[in-house]
Amino acid sequence: MVINEYLDKKSTSVTKSKFVKFCQCPKALWLCVNKPECSMIDAGVQARFAEGSVVGDLAKQLFGDFVEVKYDTHYGKLYHISMHKKTKALMDEGHNVICEAAFIYDNNYCAVDILVRKDGGWAIYEVKSTTSHVDKINPLDNEMKKKLKKYAVDIAFQKYVLEQCEVNVTGTYLVTLNSDYVRNGDIDIKQLFNIIDLKELVDNEYLKTPELVKKAHETIESDEEIKCQMGTHCDDPYECDFKKYCFGLGGLNLDENKTTVFDLYRFSSLKKYDYFNNNSYRFEDIKNEKLNDFQALQVDCTLNNKVHINKEGIDEFLKSVRYPLYFLDFESMKPAIPKYDGTRPYMQVCFQYSLHYIEHEGSELKHKAFLAPSDGSDPRRALAERLCEDIPEDACIMAYNDPFEKTRIKEMANEYPDLADKLMKIQDHIIDLLIPFSKGNYYVPAMGGSFSIKSVLPALFPDDAELNYHNLNEMVQNGGDAMTIFPRIKDMSPKEAEKVRQALLDYCHLDTLAMVRVWEKLAAIISQQRPKR
Repeated sequence: MVINEYLDKKSTSVTKSKFVKFCQCPKALWLCVNKPECSMIDAGVQARFAEGSVVGDLAKQLFGDFVEVKYDTHYGKLYHISMHKKTKALMDEGHNVICEAAFIYDNNYCAVDILVRKDGGWAIYEVKSTTSHVDKINPLDNEMKKKLKKYAVDIAFQKYVLEQCEVNVTGTYLVTLNSDYVRNGDIDIKQLFNIIDLKELVDNEYLKTPELVKKAHETIESDEEIKCQMGTHCDDPYECDFKKYCFGLGGLNLDENKTTVFDLYRFSSLKKYDYFNNNSYRFEDIKNEKLNDFQALQVDCTLNNKVHINKEGIDEFLKSVRYPLYFLDFESMKPAIPKYDGTRPYMQVCFQYSLHYIEHEGSELKHKAFLAPSDGSDPRRALAERLCEDIPEDACIMAYNDPFEKTRIKEMANEYPDLADKLMKIQDHIIDLLIPFSKGNYYVPAMGGSFSIKSVLPALFPDDAELNYHNLNEMVQNGGDAMTIFPRIKDMSPKEAEKVRQALLDYCHLDTLAMVRVWEKLAAIISQQRPKR
């Protein structure tokens, strides 16, 4: 294709990301090209993109010396053409490892993460920031093959474009983080990554690729918006960034309407989309359908605007509570590339906790907090030591959805044997404040079928400004914000760092204060202001 032809069609070119989107849903591709403003990508996804860039940059070192085909804004609309020409020149010059190698064929474009000269041709290595336990596919493991198929689709498109450019593709590989790798000293690149040969999966997808590419172009060039029912493909293998747009076309605003099958507790995704496509997704439409006991309770409470309270169940839970009573919440980060010795890819690393506590019945509510230094050093030892100091051995500790706190404490006990006894005593004394809600002993329609503290708290205290997370500093209003911003503090100015640290303290403080207020609410229901020994 000559340059002018490519430039004329560049806005409708098929890239590997567009091709993957098409394979998941043709309508998503059409919207991507024709209505990009309708895309909605949340902060969590954007953070994963950033992590992916870090992983990709490190993986470039896997095969030794490399050259990179860099994006050059100087070329403007010509940058694809420029990268394609640079790639060909580098291949001709005899380079063996080329990163971001770019290729154009018939209005199709791809950039290969790592292109390696191998076996008389070139091998494609696609880098993903996901993790794997193994570096080989078990031929009998169909579940593993299913998980890897989405990457094979991506690589098959790259192979197609390269071979049309007369490049002999001699291997197709997926590079993932090794979830079993534990850092000890400097990062060991070879151990950090798994390289999985996807030849069988890619070859299977490759057979379909030419026809799919043709249909992708037809989809983009269609004058009318593609019609497509919603379904489980909206979430698998990736959550579609146009999902809210499509819901809106069906008359549903998920952010405002909390009385639909999409809020029904543990209701299958397949059934949810079936009801939606049949325009019978409201609770009024399904009240006579076969539901489990909790789903029926949820629908009944919502339609009749009533609160369900099982005092016996709440009383049974409160009998497990005693003084001194501590309310614990951790904040953590999970870097893709392990930062500290003894950590693995995406391992949760706690850097902060909040403790509200009541020493005995009738005593005042007190608070302690820990927030690690912002210098980038490993926060775990200091946090573990302070935790052992701040919580007495005879304390009853309350957490919300306690497997998180219990697992983090067990990990710290394994890492620091001298603190293990104290840490495991803390873990053994943790009880879960989620239980009264997950067991259906207390349900308010405003919970919307969710028992997270972010759903329970506003449902129980709808008008309490003190307990409103939206009144916190906008920098940190949820755990995702905390996880993302803490590692960045070390690069901030002192003034900005001080503001962020205070925002972190305020957020974590509210997490444990919220637990206190929820516990008090439960106690008040059965006429107990405080639990007794």
